[in-house]
Amino acid sequence: MDVQTETGCDARIETRGPSTLAVHGGETRHNPYHAVVPPIVQTATYAFRDTADLIAFQESRLWGEARDRVDYGRYGNPTVAALEARVAALEGAEAAAAFSTGMAAITAVLLAFLRSGAHLIVTEDAYRRTRQFILQFLRRFGVEATVVPIGDLEALEAAIRPNTRLIFTETPTNPYLRVIDLERLAEIARRRRIRTVVDSTFATPLNLRPLDYGIDLVVHSATKYLCGHNDVMAGVIAGSAELIAGLREMQAMLGGILDPHAAYLVLRGLKTLALRVQRQNENGMRVAEFLSAHPKIRRVWYPGLPSHPDHAVARRLMRGFGGVVTFEVAADREGTSRFIDALRIPYIAPSLGGVESLVEQPALMSYYEMEPEQRLAIGITDNLVRLSLGIEDADDLLADLDQALARI
Repeated sequence: MDVQTETGCDARIETRGPSTLAVHGGETRHNPYHAVVPPIVQTATYAFRDTADLIAFQESRLWGEARDRVDYGRYGNPTVAALEARVAALEGAEAAAAFSTGMAAITAVLLAFLRSGAHLIVTEDAYRRTRQFILQFLRRFGVEATVVPIGDLEALEAAIRPNTRLIFTETPTNPYLRVIDLERLAEIARRRRIRTVVDSTFATPLNLRPLDYGIDLVVHSATKYLCGHNDVMAGVIAGSAELIAGLREMQAMLGGILDPHAAYLVLRGLKTLALRVQRQNENGMRVAEFLSAHPKIRRVWYPGLPSHPDHAVARRLMRGFGGVVTFEVAADREGTSRFIDALRIPYIAPSLGGVESLVEQPALMSYYEMEPEQRLAIGITDNLVRLSLGIEDADDLLADLDQALARI
């Protein structure tokens, strides 16, 4: 049985549609025991037939030819490799590497490509933990960072220094769903010989493929849309075979590997990715339009609305605008909480991308420990709401929002 599956796109299917790729992308076609579904290979170590088999493996690994097996679970697993192949196919990448969480993937990228004395650029409105790792943790190791507005590529280019090694951005961002012009970003980075990394968790490969626009690496928290059922944690990075190989070396040292059972759950979730994202795109647009016309809503952020600052860029780059809608309620903190408490369909919970709708008041969820002025400095107001839509019927979601807004 092969221990590692080829992670590049199968030439026979790479031009097929996204739903077909979500079901079949990167597959070996013939699984052990004639199983249709890749089996869960639950093992921590791998045995050799005899000493000659071990020496042959060591020699092939020494010369960079050992592609069909590994010797220890931290270096690979067949179920995990099947997931990596599927994501690589979806992203149009040569290879992919799976990690234990999305943050494990992000930190591995940053640690792999940055060293003491290096400088990176990160766009604002990024995930709180990503910003924290970049601005606090990396600084302790002599890595400098500059935060730039996501919609200002002139400011981004002006921030480049001789020691700039990496540009990290999200698109769409969390929570304001800003969409950066990836084509222009990639052109600037290529001209200045800087690596680019995009966290595309909110978009999924169904709505946006950053590598198609010249980005070097794309990161996903597979916990979100890729799995889609709020029941597993995982992360994945896709890009060129050369860059992914370097990340695997880093992963082997740091140990942030994905458990095979978790990989199986993400693979199972991916099979319905296209169907789920289509419904979530539809729900997102319906809810955004409804809220933007409601008198008790102050402002709505959704890339599919003409009022969004990056609507034109989103229309050019994206195939759908996603299932997250961020908005400000025309109320104070307590009134916003009453609205959230009155909702009957969404669960009050962090995260996004699952089949269940989730809602949060960021000032009380992700940013609760911050002082009010600190939250305001990064755009988190007391009346801000992030709604991650599931696959429920849109009419039911709208009716629920309407009755809850009537309570304030």
